[in-house]
Amino acid sequence: MDNTRAIQYLSALLGKQLRITTTDTRMFIGEMKCTDKEQNVILAKTQEYRHPSPSAVSEVISVDMNQPQSITLNMTSRFLGLVVVPGRYITKIEIEEYPNRVIQSSVKAGG
Repeated sequence: MDNTRAIQYLSALLGKQLRITTTDTRMFIGEMKCTDKEQNVILAKTQEYRHPSPSAVSEVISVDMNQPQSITLNMTSRFLGLVVVPGRYITKIEIEEYPNRVIQSSVKAGG
């Protein structure tokens, strides 16, 4: 991709809701404000989402270990506001199509 097309592509993302996943599996959903040559991304109005802790998953699974079932747990979240996500920790960037939905994590119990 040439420099002009790259700038146009990034400019089109300004103001869009992005979902950024990092190396530690956290997700940040916020409005893209800017980026830099080190690939850091600045998001506004940002929510941080984390997968349920292993102890929370174990607690829910231990309720009935005899029957395989699918369990859905909500991810924990907190409002951060304006954040810088360092480019070296970004594993995935997606445009958030449905910014108001609740993010859930599915766990299959019993195998």
